[in-house]
Amino acid sequence: MKNVQEIVSFNHEEFHRLKKLVSFGEGQNLEFKRKATFPEKIVREMIAFANSSGGTLLVGVDDDGLIPGLKYPDEESHVIRQALKYCRPVLPINEKFIAIGNARSVIRYDIAESKKKPHYLINNGLKNSFVRVADQSIKASREVKEIARRSARMRDVKFHYGEHEQLLMQYLDKNPTITLKEFMTLSKLKRFYASKKLVLLVLANVLRVTPHEKGDMFSRR
Repeated sequence: MKNVQEIVSFNHEEFHRLKKLVSFGEGQNLEFKRKATFPEKIVREMIAFANSSGGTLLVGVDDDGLIPGLKYPDEESHVIRQALKYCRPVLPINEKFIAIGNARSVIRYDIAESKKKPHYLINNGLKNSFVRVADQSIKASREVKEIARRSARMRDVKFHYGEHEQLLMQYLDKNPTITLKEFMTLSKLKRFYASKKLVLLVLANVLRVTPHEKGDMFSRR
C-alpha cells in the first residue's frame, strides 16, 4: 500500500481553508488532536459530535492552533478506524487528508449529527455515551441519552401540567437552573418519575438541558 503522502498533493487553497478553520479555535463543533496516540479518545470526540450537533475533528493540529501535521497519516487513520469498530451503532464519518507541505498532512474528520443517536463506545464490556458541550466532550447522563434517543422519533409532545410542573416553573422563575436532584427534593418525587418529567419537558421544548458531568442543568427556554 502506498504511503498517503505519495497520493496527496499540496493544494494552496485547501491549506488556506484549513488554517482559517483552525484560527477559530476549539469549540462546540471543532476539536484538535496532535496525534492518534489515544484513538479511543478521538472516537469519544466523534461520538460526542454525532450525539450533539455534529462537528469537525482535525488530527495533526495542536491545542494552541499550531499545525505540525502528521508524518504518517495513513497509520494514524488506521488506528482510528480500528477504534471506531467499538462504536455502536456504527458511526459514519467523512475522512480527508490535507497536505500541508514538508511531506506532512492533517486528517480532517467531518461528523454529522446522527439520526441514530445516541452512539456508544464499548470498552471492557461497558457502554458509555458522550455529548459535546462548548469545547468539551463529556459523558452523557441517563436523561441526556434518553432525550437524544427520543428526539429523533418524536415530533409533537404533550405533557400534563400538574402540581409538580407548577412547582418546577415557580422555582425557575426565581432560579436560572435546576438539577435532577434539586427537582427530586422540590417535588418529593422518586428519581424515575422526576427524571421522566424533566425529559418530557425538554422534548416538548419547554425546558432546555445543558449536560454536565456533575449534574445536568435544566432551564426554561
